Amino acid sequence: MYAALWRVLPGPVWVRVILLLILAAAVVYALAAWVFPWIDAMITPTQEVTVDQ
Repeated sequence: MYAALWRVLPGPVWVRVILLLILAAAVVYALAAWVFPWIDAMITPTQEVTVDQ
């Protein structure tokens, strides 16, 4: 998969490295902004339970 991605990217090696870093940052941002909160909402119970002592 990484070899195929490397072949698809245009430019010399330094441009490919910069593009891969930008793509990796975009994936991490998308995961943190949308995917992880969505998963958290799916697995976290909706009722908050408190115990009075």
